[in-house]
Amino acid sequence: MKRSLLLVALMALSLGATKAQVVFAHPWMQKRVAYFGDSITDPRNDGSKQKYWHFLQEWLGITPYVYAVSGRQWNDIPRQADKLHTEHGDSVDAILIFIGTNDYNNGIPLGEWYEEKDEQVMYAHGGKPKSLVDRKRRYLKMDEGTYRGRINVALDKVKRMYPAKQIVLLTPIHRAQFYRSEKNWQCTEDYTNRIGIYIDEYINAVKEAGNIWAVPVIDMNAVSGLYPMMDEHAQYFKDADTDRLHPNDKGHERMARTLYYQLSTLPCTF
Repeated sequence: MKRSLLLVALMALSLGATKAQVVFAHPWMQKRVAYFGDSITDPRNDGSKQKYWHFLQEWLGITPYVYAVSGRQWNDIPRQADKLHTEHGDSVDAILIFIGTNDYNNGIPLGEWYEEKDEQVMYAHGGKPKSLVDRKRRYLKMDEGTYRGRINVALDKVKRMYPAKQIVLLTPIHRAQFYRSEKNWQCTEDYTNRIGIYIDEYINAVKEAGNIWAVPVIDMNAVSGLYPMMDEHAQYFKDADTDRLHPNDKGHERMARTLYYQLSTLPCTF
């Protein structure tokens, strides 16, 4: 894919002797995009020289505002949002949030999306006059000590701060071994974390958040094709023996190619 690729032909129609071709520009072309996340997005991480957002910048002319920091978890997203707002205000078109693998590694409890309370509410139906009825009502749990609570806190802030902007969630990708040092030795994803939970549940929670908060989710765990649990896929990661957590340049290019087409199905501005 060359930088000169500016248009994507999506549909060609042929009706008898009449031919029509409909061509659309990629909706994220020349846009300003903020990237929130962890080491996979952090430009200072040495797993690769080019990150996925570098490739999108090259191919689509995107202006990247990158606030990701290595090792951070979902509870850092409000801070990243504040920094974006301080530096750029409303001058951003879309926000991509790509985080969660460190919540899994640190054993953050999943928690619940809601808490329920018994309340009364006015209601009328079937021709009867309105009256107070007993109902259960749910409230979003803003619990920074749990994974779902952290997502609630983060998206509540970002959607209030940027109500007219596109916000897209990316699920964590598959992860294998990461052996940084004797004090930072992370096992492969086929083991539970220290509280007995597999990474799958953290990934599924991001998908659930899409429905709860009305934000699109790109399931990078599935669609990126990166599977470091196989030796054959070590070619996409920093080091076959010590780091199959961080994609290398080749891995980031594969993620970027996937995002190029996934993002083409989503509006960037409204």
